[in-house]
Amino acid sequence: MFTPPDIAYFSINGFPIYYYGVILALAIFFGIVVSNWIAIKEYYLCGAVPRVATSIIIGGIAGARLYYCLLNCDVYLSNPIEILALREGGLSIHGAIIGGVIALLYETKQYNYNFGKLCDIFAMGLPIGQAIGRWGNFFNSEAFGTPTDLPWKMYVKKSFRPDEYFSQEYFHPTFLYESLLDILIFIILYSFILKRYKENTGIISASYLILYSIVRFFIEGMRVDCVKYIWGIPFPQLVSIVIILCSIIFIIIKYNKLSDDKN
Repeated sequence: MFTPPDIAYFSINGFPIYYYGVILALAIFFGIVVSNWIAIKEYYLCGAVPRVATSIIIGGIAGARLYYCLLNCDVYLSNPIEILALREGGLSIHGAIIGGVIALLYETKQYNYNFGKLCDIFAMGLPIGQAIGRWGNFFNSEAFGTPTDLPWKMYVKKSFRPDEYFSQEYFHPTFLYESLLDILIFIILYSFILKRYKENTGIISASYLILYSIVRFFIEGMRVDCVKYIWGIPFPQLVSIVIILCSIIFIIIKYNKLSDDKN
């Protein structure tokens, strides 16, 4: 059974350090480390990842926050200064990807790097960062699923339970499911896709987007804390479907182009 700590932070000289922030920092660090390892080992690019990492981190965090705030615009329009209150939580992985890609596009123009190749490199590190980052949800008692009595259930305090599940104590630890599936995504990318398609720029990135979107689609179907619904469907599920379709179309176009080049 998983039981989050009673307090979501510890103090250093009276200054609160939130576990979520520590986990997020570790997620970013190890995601960058893995991407840099891939860049050197598979693409022989030394220094490229560290050179653009700062911009991507800033762009990713800004994108993650703005995306979340847009989904909750009714709350933040009335008090826009709260957009800057990162310590109060509210980040979105979809927004992080968008912000990171925009920052990467800018950096590749600055340093004359291959944009598609660096996208593939960072796509290898992303699932590791996400696998670690999801544990921040555990410390925040969030990102849990429907009630369950399975041995690996997660205890959720009353103050964090949705009203309709107030009498329930144990829920599916969907943060854990996604964390484990993110590791599986990395294994698939590294063991099967990287070796075969690293010269075909964009295939790795598209494969990551498809795999992660499939995972996210099913995880969102279990979660009870979605902040936005459209036509009664969790908004992240709709976004996942769009990403899957666009990524499949990209791969088809890429393969057709490769076939035409061979002919």
